[in-house]
Amino acid sequence: MLAGPAPKYFTMTFDRLETTLRLRGGHRLHGAVRVHGSKNATLPIMAASLLCDGEVIIKRAPRVTDVSVMEALLESLGARVREQGANTLRISATNLGQTRAPYTLVRKLNASFDLTGALLGRLGRAEVPLPGGCVIGTRATDLHEMGFRALGAEVRGARGYLIAEAPNGLRGADISFRFPSVGATRNVMLAAVYAEGTTTIRNAAMEPEVVDLANFLNAAGARIGGHGSDTIVIEGVDRLRGVEYEVIGDRIAAGTLLLAGAITRGAVRVEGTDPEHHRALLSSLEECGVACSCGDQWIAVDASGTRSGTDILTAPFPGFPTDLQPTMTAFLATCPGTSVVEETIFNARFAYVNELVRMGADIRVQMDSNAAVVKGPAELEGAPVEAADIRGGAALVVAGLAARGETEIEGLEFIDRGYERLEEMLTELGAQIQRSSGIVALAESASAFETSTMPTVG
Repeated sequence: MLAGPAPKYFTMTFDRLETTLRLRGGHRLHGAVRVHGSKNATLPIMAASLLCDGEVIIKRAPRVTDVSVMEALLESLGARVREQGANTLRISATNLGQTRAPYTLVRKLNASFDLTGALLGRLGRAEVPLPGGCVIGTRATDLHEMGFRALGAEVRGARGYLIAEAPNGLRGADISFRFPSVGATRNVMLAAVYAEGTTTIRNAAMEPEVVDLANFLNAAGARIGGHGSDTIVIEGVDRLRGVEYEVIGDRIAAGTLLLAGAITRGAVRVEGTDPEHHRALLSSLEECGVACSCGDQWIAVDASGTRSGTDILTAPFPGFPTDLQPTMTAFLATCPGTSVVEETIFNARFAYVNELVRMGADIRVQMDSNAAVVKGPAELEGAPVEAADIRGGAALVVAGLAARGETEIEGLEFIDRGYERLEEMLTELGAQIQRSSGIVALAESASAFETSTMPTVG
């Protein structure tokens, strides 16, 4: 048997680039924080800017990786994108000429598929790879294709690309979706803005981000009515002008912050978000004993009276949002009693559960029903865990805030896709959390946390 320390070269040879979030849990969050603009509203509005004849100014655009990818996509198609200050984008599509979106960028971003409707409407042709992004389940394009065909386009697939062409222009149609798809509603709306006549979308998605897209298009000169209901009517126009527009607050980031306060049994106020966008979440929190109050563009929660869990069923808006399901599940793991969380939108959204179990959560996923049984209250403990997607990563952060000891979360690149400076917003509420990045020797990484300096709670 070998004795003594290993040679130095053995511990330093195998290095890796590490970007993590490290935090110490067990601190009750309190205070107020302002949420950033909506990622899921900004991305389709960026795609819609390709329809405008004139400069588009998007205010409150979040500085997240997904927005950066969309910037690169627009530029690859001939648009000009400039960042002005921290959260303003200036987009000009005057020189738009390319109809083929590069796979290397599209594969990183599901929302890039919105370019199909915008390109088809503006140039009469679109070649866009099948959507990418997080691996959380099937992202079918059949409703998109059905909508494009109803508008008069020829649609086919070729080598992983969806190709839509309308050499004679698009014409209005009556389109009924079997499911209120957010993506298909956006794509058909974008294509139909320039279609001749009237387009009616039935069983349309009612999400706030869809409403924000319609509001943007109307500000640019479109004629869209009924958005926010299940029937949207679009009167075709000849031209959209440039416009300055501010996106709505990010309801998923806001919900994540509210759940961060709830899981620590804290009292937090999130500003810059519309309470009407959060009715399902607030109703579920109140069922658990969390006190909720709302005002004009703010929500406050006090979770000191949390007494039980509750059952969750994800559904299209105004139902419980699938993007908050992972963070809600983390919270329910700390609540007394048994809760059942059923996922109806994405069929692979429970990938994060194994990491929560590593932290001490008692969660059993029932694959035959795509549901999870959560038994609490669990006493979570810090552990090294890894994010596999945006919202699952946020759930690990929220769980770490309530866990005893230190939690180190790898896969920060996923969290950065959807949250602008998440660690800074949480620090404003009293969390002990920091970002760590750089080349780290594998043999030394285990002790790196113990020698670092963490922010303290004031």
